[in-house]
Amino acid sequence: MTLTPKNADDSCLINQTVPAGIIASPSEHLDEKTQLPTSNPNTNTNTNPNPGSDLERGHSHPVENADTPSPSSSSDGEDVEDDADFPEGGLKAWLVVLGSFCAMISVYGIINSAAVFESYFATNQLAGYDSSTIGWVFSVYLFIVFFFGIQVGPVFDRHGPRLLVLVGSLLVVASQLLLGLCTEYYQILLTYSVLGGLGGALLNVPSYGVIAHFFKRRRGLATGIAATAGSVGGIVFPIFLQAVIPKLGFAWATRIIGFMLLFLSAVANALVRSRLPPSRHPVRVLPDWSLFRDLKFSLCCAGVWFMEWGIFTPLTYIVSYAAAHGQDPNDAYTLLALLNAGSFLGRSLPGFLADRFGRFNVITLTNALCVVTILAFWLPAADSRAMLIVFAVTFGFASGSNLGLYPVCIGQLCEARHYGRFYSTAMMTGSFGTLTSLPIAGALLGIGGGQEQGWLALILFAALSYAVAMSCFLGARVLAVSWRVEEVY
Repeated sequence: MTLTPKNADDSCLINQTVPAGIIASPSEHLDEKTQLPTSNPNTNTNTNPNPGSDLERGHSHPVENADTPSPSSSSDGEDVEDDADFPEGGLKAWLVVLGSFCAMISVYGIINSAAVFESYFATNQLAGYDSSTIGWVFSVYLFIVFFFGIQVGPVFDRHGPRLLVLVGSLLVVASQLLLGLCTEYYQILLTYSVLGGLGGALLNVPSYGVIAHFFKRRRGLATGIAATAGSVGGIVFPIFLQAVIPKLGFAWATRIIGFMLLFLSAVANALVRSRLPPSRHPVRVLPDWSLFRDLKFSLCCAGVWFMEWGIFTPLTYIVSYAAAHGQDPNDAYTLLALLNAGSFLGRSLPGFLADRFGRFNVITLTNALCVVTILAFWLPAADSRAMLIVFAVTFGFASGSNLGLYPVCIGQLCEARHYGRFYSTAMMTGSFGTLTSLPIAGALLGIGGGQEQGWLALILFAALSYAVAMSCFLGARVLAVSWRVEEVY
């Protein structure tokens, strides 16, 4: 069994530490029930030539060998996956990525078009409501997508993606087909937020989870490619709505989007599949609180929470900001398309870089870049269209990388067959960030009657949220590999 500080992403072991000056054999970290027989001919017997050197310094290192089960698998006797077991490519693996791409459009394409819906609702069906109240429509949608993943994740691990993707597809299609008939606040809340949110929850976890079944070393790249679906939807849907609503009306525009999602859902149902054997962990309704014993995982969850606070504020209010500062409404919709165009590159390129230079390293830098773009371009933008365009593209790139990387960072802390449970628990935590982000932003916007003071408070809220998220991901990295800058993690 090999003790190494490297490749900490290859297992979700709760790292063991040994007090300074005490050298313990690896077997001392396992209780009698979890140790595998030493007579297994496939057991790797190589050891570190200096096994105590790192332990004496008090560092925590994961045990990479299959002899040491993780807490998530020790109870069922499952071995840690070998890197050689993952296809890392091939026709079947890339078709699964394509299926995930189609499924993600139904979730993140709609999420990234929220600014269009918010702007339309605020001037039509919900014209009599304030910004904070309207914000609850989108916050509840996001909350349901992420919170109910806590039930979806274990079901995916145990039974696979097929039924989840089928039911989720039907719900998101029905949500868009019915949305055009809604005229009251409660109708929009039930149709857009609840029905669409439940469908998104059923699609979200399997879309990411199946990629973890086929990719490990290239998981960042594969996930980034699939995650560009949100950018594609965020470009196509706003431009489509901008062109079609004046001609056919809102009802038919959303129905056509529903038929688009129906076609994409058919492709997703045909291609999305699992590869690894099902997890033996029982399906449980409540979160697995034991996962939070790993401080790295807890910090990741906190980072997701604050990142949700930061990202959805610009995504939802960029169109209203431009319109409030004298921009033509049609041009304001174009800003959202530009933001998502930047996000397209942000979701794919950093995923490739993350596989090479470390997932936590890259997501820390991209969170910092989000802070810089908000303060450098959005804060002083005012009525400058050029400045708003620069902000939309640069923030789209930086924030898109965040959305593509945090699922990979979560996957770095666990085995692929338990990914659904870890990812859904992290999303459950982040869901409270999505639930509160837009109402808080809307309340801040109400300061000073929605004038410059309110916009200043909203922009600073987004920047501060990203700064805290960056600190959380940086803290998880430091816990894993200390402050060593050259370490790939």
